Amino acid sequence: MKNVTLNNGVEMPILGFGVFQIPEEETQAAVEAALETGYRHLDAAASYGNEEAVGAAIKASGIKREDLFITTKLWIQHAPTGSVYDDSKRSFQHSLDRLGLDYFDLYLIHQPLGDYYSEWRAMQDLNKEGLARAIGVSNFHPDRLVDLIDHNEIVPAVNQIETHPFHQRAGDQELMRERGVRIESWGPFAEGKNNLFTDPVLSAIADAQDKSVAQVVLRWLIQRDVVVIPKSVRPERMAQNLDVFGFTLTDEQMTQIAALDTGASLFFDHRDPAMVSWLGARRYN
Repeated sequence: MKNVTLNNGVEMPILGFGVFQIPEEETQAAVEAALETGYRHLDAAASYGNEEAVGAAIKASGIKREDLFITTKLWIQHAPTGSVYDDSKRSFQHSLDRLGLDYFDLYLIHQPLGDYYSEWRAMQDLNKEGLARAIGVSNFHPDRLVDLIDHNEIVPAVNQIETHPFHQRAGDQELMRERGVRIESWGPFAEGKNNLFTDPVLSAIADAQDKSVAQVVLRWLIQRDVVVIPKSVRPERMAQNLDVFGFTLTDEQMTQIAALDTGASLFFDHRDPAMVSWLGARRYN
């Protein structure tokens, strides 16, 4: 397994296992299977509603804590106590308790909405206290990311954003590289949109490499130095997704995939007023 080094020296596996959209009742079994397959990097979030099941799987695995890299995310805080800073710290502790852990390897602001400056100040303190080895953000467009960096002490270690063959984020990645932020992909398979798994370009490359389209996409991201967290509930797919370090895409194949970029999200735009209101109205502990 290849690791990347974050801007504070923390080592992070470039390939992990995501649990978004896995039903809570299926999560423990899925995560146990992923850990058995060989995954050591798990990506969770308070808003996914399955942190307890992830924690149960970690406990059942018997794997040493120091051999795992665990990420979770802070949802938009609405300050029922009047302090977003205090509520952010409390939400962090709730996630720790649900997962049964003493610290997180990476803690992310989930959405670039609400008073995320107060959230970031709380996270900076959690990092200094050793409770979050690294801190970062998710879904931040370049303008908000730069603004956060320029007005705070700690530069986010990671920005987890929609990144797949149809929305490649090359410009975003270059800016992040310049600022010391690691890009991480969510939705690497675009949830199958645009017929990704039967796309003729990706399928031809997969045939030439004797690999699956999913493996080609993951390998493409890894060769771009993008951290990626595919999800599956099927052990055979988990194993296939992990088996992407024994081949290399050619420069021509990388160029062919680059030509698939549409430059637009296949899901939603965090700058859309209606989406901002919808996300901001959601409540999670």
